[in-house]
Amino acid sequence: MTDTAEKRNPAANPEQGDIETVKTLNAAYKKMTDQIGQAVVGQDKVIEQVLIAIFCRGHALLVGVPGLAKTLLVSTLSRVMHLTFKRVQFTPDLMPSDITGTDVLEEDRTTDKRVFRFVHGPVFANMLLADEINRTPPKTQASLLEAMQERIITVGEKDYPLPDPFFVLATQNPIEQEGTYPLPEAQLDRFMFMIKVDYPSADEEILIMKQVSGTYEAKLDAVLTGADILNLQRIVRRVPAADHVFQYARDLARATRPGQSEAPAFVRELVQWGAGPRASIYLMLAAKARAILHGRYHATTEDVREAAVPVMRHRIVPTFNAEAAGITTDQIVTRLLDEIHPAAGQS
Repeated sequence: MTDTAEKRNPAANPEQGDIETVKTLNAAYKKMTDQIGQAVVGQDKVIEQVLIAIFCRGHALLVGVPGLAKTLLVSTLSRVMHLTFKRVQFTPDLMPSDITGTDVLEEDRTTDKRVFRFVHGPVFANMLLADEINRTPPKTQASLLEAMQERIITVGEKDYPLPDPFFVLATQNPIEQEGTYPLPEAQLDRFMFMIKVDYPSADEEILIMKQVSGTYEAKLDAVLTGADILNLQRIVRRVPAADHVFQYARDLARATRPGQSEAPAFVRELVQWGAGPRASIYLMLAAKARAILHGRYHATTEDVREAAVPVMRHRIVPTFNAEAAGITTDQIVTRLLDEIHPAAGQS
């Protein structure tokens, strides 16, 4: 086949097809941010991090005080991506079957026999918003987290596969902790990103007030479909990265472990447990996804740096001394980024 024929038919040349898809995604990303910006003011970095998690086939935990448009952001994303969306408000009396679904005994009037019929729960959606996930007991949390990992629901002797794509975007209130059930570190590790949603700027708050108190109504168009997202998830894993980028992601993750020789002195003092191998995997996946979102065809160490805080902030357990001194995991990761550098002359 000639070069001209390959250019006309991207399927005949997978690399050429990927390049075209990266261009398409970059254009779609710009259009998505414009669409989401009609409903959600500001929060550009939050939007980018949520999209990176989605394109990496990961889940995200959004942490922020009430009223910062976390729910609005997720529902808007589902509309822009033309995905099915369900929201579950987690409460202390929520049972696992309230999320996954359950068998219901029914009588067949034609045969007078009783049969079980499975009633699907809200987890059977492309995008599930688990609102205030720390409000429900560990048994229900574990049921959701198992579905996140296995992407299958087992009821009785039957397995029910979840729709594909499937994402869980959970929210958590960092202030009101009375009567809550904080997620253990092993369960937090199931989330690719912990994303902190902060207050809007002064100008953004004025714009929010004008939109919400007036007659403004966002008109949203679907930019991507579920099939598009599945294709993009495959392409993210094919994005190339040089060896020094992998080494940088590895070095960052290993530097958080106080028992490793690579750990700086301040880590041995401030960190009780460091990030596991899942952190370095997610650093590379996030770097690849960020690269194609920005229209580039390879991941760089700068992409790894940008992903470091949301990937590692919930995978580091600080010591008692660090907590007593008010040192956060964000500060520890930021200090690591200042001390751990890529190989000389590499970026």
